[in-house]
Amino acid sequence: MSSQPWSVARSRRHRHAALFTTALTLPALALTACGTDTAAPGTPADTGRLSGPSAGTGTSGGTSGAPAPSTSTRSTSTPPVTTPSAPRTTGSGGTGAKSVRTAVYFLHGEKVSPAPRAVTAPATATAAVRALLAGPNGYEARHGRTTAVPSGTRLRSLVIRNHVATVDLSGRYDDGGGSLSMQERLAQVVFTVTRFPTVHKVAFEIDGKPVHHFGGEGIVLNGPVGRADFENVSPAVLAESPLIGDTVRTPLRVWGSADTFEAEFRLKVTDTTGHTAADVLVRATSGTGTRGTFDVTFPYKAARTGPGLLTAYFVSPADGRPVTVDTVPLTVNR
Repeated sequence: MSSQPWSVARSRRHRHAALFTTALTLPALALTACGTDTAAPGTPADTGRLSGPSAGTGTSGGTSGAPAPSTSTRSTSTPPVTTPSAPRTTGSGGTGAKSVRTAVYFLHGEKVSPAPRAVTAPATATAAVRALLAGPNGYEARHGRTTAVPSGTRLRSLVIRNHVATVDLSGRYDDGGGSLSMQERLAQVVFTVTRFPTVHKVAFEIDGKPVHHFGGEGIVLNGPVGRADFENVSPAVLAESPLIGDTVRTPLRVWGSADTFEAEFRLKVTDTTGHTAADVLVRATSGTGTRGTFDVTFPYKAARTGPGLLTAYFVSPADGRPVTVDTVPLTVNR
């Protein structure tokens, strides 16, 4: 993995001061009117048309951004509580507006965790960031999802050019919190925006000014950042689908990314009775210090329909005990 373009320095200087002479200046990207997504001439617009790897035992795809969900995944649906059920991309009345299912990234423990949202095209990345800033809903909060983004943070604008999204946020965004909190809130925005395949990295601005020095903890941004730059706040197994609150049926498709010992881990489905409906071994495309991707489909046998759980875990090479990486609450259909 490439070296991180940000570092932590102990300094109390203003966030826009140049702490290191070697720090690179973020490119000054033209801003659009608040609330729009714009791509440079010749660059595909951010339509939110997400396409993912084909079902199978594993896929390759790099680590600059997670693969996006398939347009025909039988195992997921829009969660209760969050939004009305909607297809991944649908027409809306006679206006031509389309509803797109995407995800915003909150925190589960101290790691990023995706949650489903429906946004309206074409300003899908803008709408996704605004949904992120609104925070977890009640269902998600009851299942341990939190956010490091300060309440009251506003999105001023979002511009996409040459696969880089420049996200301009209000000054509230870098208020308070220690080094971990600052990394988490940066990661939340980066993961949310790079969910869209037209975006590979994110450049940050605060109140219209490029960010070189983020927060009081001295995080220096040397340029646009991507998912690989936040491995320390990424779970060892990041399930990108199904998402929290989804309703699933057998066979179940699960895809995402992982960095585990020898690229191996396990996925377990538990039904509403506590019965283990499935427990399968999964191998990602890479591991042991390098994040790879995975995409598996497997059957399960639930005793009864109701609230269930998808658990990602690995067996400790030290003592053979199961180590839970993350859990995703689901509605499991028999």
